[in-house]
Amino acid sequence: MRISATAPCRVDLAGATLDIWPLYLFHDRAVTVNFAVDLHTRCEIATRADSRIVLRSLDLEKEESFESLDALNAAKRYRLPLLALLVRFFAPAQGIVVESSSEAPAGAGISGSSALMIAAACALNKLTGRKYTIEKIREIAQNVEAQVIRVPTGSQDYYPAMYGGVSAIEYGPAGIVRKALPVDAGDLNDRFVLAYTGAPRNSGINNWEVVKGHIDGDRGIQRNFDRIAGIANAMRDAVARNDWDEAGRLMRDEWTSRKKNAPAISTPLIDRLVSATRRAGSTGAKACGAGGGGCVVFLVEPGAKAKVARVIEQAGARVLPAQVAPRGVVVR
Repeated sequence: MRISATAPCRVDLAGATLDIWPLYLFHDRAVTVNFAVDLHTRCEIATRADSRIVLRSLDLEKEESFESLDALNAAKRYRLPLLALLVRFFAPAQGIVVESSSEAPAGAGISGSSALMIAAACALNKLTGRKYTIEKIREIAQNVEAQVIRVPTGSQDYYPAMYGGVSAIEYGPAGIVRKALPVDAGDLNDRFVLAYTGAPRNSGINNWEVVKGHIDGDRGIQRNFDRIAGIANAMRDAVARNDWDEAGRLMRDEWTSRKKNAPAISTPLIDRLVSATRRAGSTGAKACGAGGGGCVVFLVEPGAKAKVARVIEQAGARVLPAQVAPRGVVVR
């Protein structure tokens, strides 16, 4: 048997970090606005006639194998921990080969690891006949990722991989609700540019430091997140109206508040890009994910996409060809 699954990465527009429990419980109407992009992760599983488990990452050029599931369970360390822990959880009854790949650059901050986990978990769910719902798959993937990175993980990264399109992800005492936003994808495609600045220096650290500061009572961080929550709600309304000029203004405000929480979220290159592209027609920009490098998303004026892209390349970053991905995970 051979099963393959693909899932798209994401770009967040506003409200990132609010998706980490219990942060969202401290802010009224906490919401994250993001959209799926057609940079995909892939997972392919092939069954074997024996009991051997083979894990292989094509883009990372890493591989490891185990004589059996028992041997995998007994291992103390893994070269590919995301795949290994997912296989350990789903516990296939036969030997398998698991191959993964991602079109997202290393440390891009566009949730390549989370999208890959959705693809891999859905493929393993199909293989093992577990019949978990997509929302349960999200919970499993999020918990396994926390086991790997050893800090609490947010939930917003998984929803574009699950559903595609443009989303408002709402958080509250009753749980998490994803709502699709009625966005003209062609219009959004003309109004955003995605650039890769290089792998971050401290990937995965910025968000946790901010969360710790919030829980420890840092009033400055708490006030900034009150503002970020308000901006994210306004962003949801602007995006639903396809008002990209207002969305650009809100993105500028959010970036200012986010940098106050964690100055290391920006870099000299990101600062140069934000400044140079503003003169070329960018209406707003922000780092994706935890920042410190990775990707930066720019909203631009009508007709300015090509000019902004040229300025980005001249400044030393790489423009990633990306459009809105209308579909989430697909299993074949």
